[in-house]
Amino acid sequence: MPQPLDTALAEVRDLVLGAGLTRAVAAGRRRGAELTITRAELRPVTLKTGRKLQIVTDDGSRPYTRNLSGDEAAAAVDALLAEPFGNWHVETATATVQVRVTKKGEAQVHRAGAPDAPAAEGHDRAKQWLLDPGDPLFGVIGGNAAKRRQVDAFLRALAATLPEELPSPLRVVDLGCGNAYLTFAAYRYLTDRGATVRLVGVDVREDQRVRNSAVAEQLGCADNVRFVAGTIEDAVVDEAPDLVLALHACDTATDQALARAVRWNARWVLAAPCCHHDIAAQLKGHPAPEPYAEITRNAILRERFADVLTDSLRSSLLRMNGYKVDVVEFVDSQHTPRNLLLRARRTGAAPTDAQRRDYETLTGQWGVTPALEKLLT
Repeated sequence: MPQPLDTALAEVRDLVLGAGLTRAVAAGRRRGAELTITRAELRPVTLKTGRKLQIVTDDGSRPYTRNLSGDEAAAAVDALLAEPFGNWHVETATATVQVRVTKKGEAQVHRAGAPDAPAAEGHDRAKQWLLDPGDPLFGVIGGNAAKRRQVDAFLRALAATLPEELPSPLRVVDLGCGNAYLTFAAYRYLTDRGATVRLVGVDVREDQRVRNSAVAEQLGCADNVRFVAGTIEDAVVDEAPDLVLALHACDTATDQALARAVRWNARWVLAAPCCHHDIAAQLKGHPAPEPYAEITRNAILRERFADVLTDSLRSSLLRMNGYKVDVVEFVDSQHTPRNLLLRARRTGAAPTDAQRRDYETLTGQWGVTPALEKLLT
């Protein structure tokens, strides 16, 4: 049941200033209101001068950190509570409280038991997750354990791809973004690393654009995260991106995304292919070279081989177009059988004669023409 907002915020104040606080996050904005900061995170820290309340606020360009105590901490918390945030998430040693402000200006309050293992205080505490499970994002998209693991696996692959020092602004395009929960996770993670991120999500469905735009408003990032409806090949993107994502775009949609990334000269590309019908169909209509007929004789083996052949040829074509490519496991196969990730970084290196020869031999022997080759020609 909704309750008066003042009552809910008073509870948040008591928890944040209480001795049992573990972490608190304020994010998103209320309908029709304007924030002076986009996000705030609070947690206790123990410094040489004693126990402090660390408050990290972000105005959309850079984070600002303060370590306060006593009346100064109380005044800073009161100022944050006066901001028209749409969501508060507070974790203490004994409870978790989530407050969401409704369109009517009332508070929806959810209370639960304490997190499994509260983090240790201090600056050197270990981070088990690249995006904290208590982040308001999970309150919007749902935060079951499987989804958190998938988000974390994706962010670790992203972290391994990008340099330590990120360009700012960092332009990102997610092609075939669907419901965009990984899109938002990437935005949250990259902004937490200090970059100013401008992100565009592309999906062919207009209803997804509307839904994702509403989520961006709810999370308070609509100024930097926008969505357009259109095909991967034709959607209008104003700025050529530094980073291109294509996560589980089906069949040749992955090829369309890779081709756009190459034409944009994107510095980094992460693509998680899904389905490989195109090459599988070509294998079915062409006799296998000797002595490999048994590989394609049975449908299930032909389909599995097509998966490997398709992504091998995609990797080869990216290398011949100036990218260093790694193929890694995206998430554990128990979560999805489509768990490979093509991770590419632009080097600008020219293709070698050996690369061309190996590619032509492989496609010639198997009688296939990858969709990506056609798109890049």
